[in-house]
Amino acid sequence: MSRALPSPGLPMVINTWGGPFTAATDAAYLALLTEGSSALDAVETGCATCERNQCDSTVGFGGSPDEACETTLDALLMDGTTMKSGAVAGLRRVRDAVSVARFVLERTSHSLLVGDHATRFAVESGFREEHEIADDGAGLWTPASRAQCDAWKRANCQPNYRINVVPNPASSCGPYTPSPVDASSLANLATTLSPASSHDTISMVAIHASGPMAAGTSTNGASHKIPGRVGDGPIVGSGSYVDGDVGGCGATGDGDIMMRFLPCYQAVENLRRGMPPQEAAEDAVRRMVRKYPNIASGIVVVDRHGEHGAAGSGWTFTYAFRGGSMNATEVITVPPVEFGQEPMYRQDTSERVYEL
Repeated sequence: MSRALPSPGLPMVINTWGGPFTAATDAAYLALLTEGSSALDAVETGCATCERNQCDSTVGFGGSPDEACETTLDALLMDGTTMKSGAVAGLRRVRDAVSVARFVLERTSHSLLVGDHATRFAVESGFREEHEIADDGAGLWTPASRAQCDAWKRANCQPNYRINVVPNPASSCGPYTPSPVDASSLANLATTLSPASSHDTISMVAIHASGPMAAGTSTNGASHKIPGRVGDGPIVGSGSYVDGDVGGCGATGDGDIMMRFLPCYQAVENLRRGMPPQEAAEDAVRRMVRKYPNIASGIVVVDRHGEHGAAGSGWTFTYAFRGGSMNATEVITVPPVEFGQEPMYRQDTSERVYEL
């Protein structure tokens, strides 16, 4: 087990993934330096940057088409002072998912809006609806995402997320009808990865120089998902979570599995119990790996002072951070935890216990 990295100082931004995702880190950090800005402003700015840039084709429009070749968006924002959150899921035909999520947070007493009704709310709130329609997709598709979906269909819709249906989803596009449930097919899900190769999500935590924190997530979900599927991104405690009295967390990976464990909630509660960020992250990941040994996961954890760590499984995970007087974003590579691996140390956490 590696130890948590020291705080670079405040203000600070940390988020899942390096590479193209560092543009979001920089945008959020610079937002924190702007007079009158808030941690919530920074997270919205950072996630919106990835949405516009279509980071790795896994955030924003034109990526991860579903079975119907349509791209839909999920996003979440959470304020660490009030614990209020706003989210959208399965958002159709509107590109600005994280900003719509902020409207839910600040202009409603709800926490989550979904599908076409979320789109209607966005349009009523002044957001632009994309009306261009393809043969079997609408709004947020691009020529590249349409070509990706067409290639998938030509390959007999492989891989896909169907089980216990006929015709055989391993070799057919359907249409499907239910078949008797095979208990072994459910049990096998614990030892196989979900079929899509792309689960990337931007999840971000920001700490203002004066202390307030916020967190958020934006993603276009899993490629070739069943239309209507919602992953962990807009789920409080799974895609991200923050309590300004303690710290925050952001997650990426196999969302259908991860939301069963609420790993970000678990990680922040680990901080509350006194664990340092690195140990808090590794504990949350191991809880998932014990049940699903091959899960692809990655979580970043930061305490209220800016000390940070991360853990992942099933792949080599990276995260980015920038804080204090840093002139550039730094990217950290995180090797996967191993199934059955136990912590190598137990650090004295007596000084880290936060008031409940």
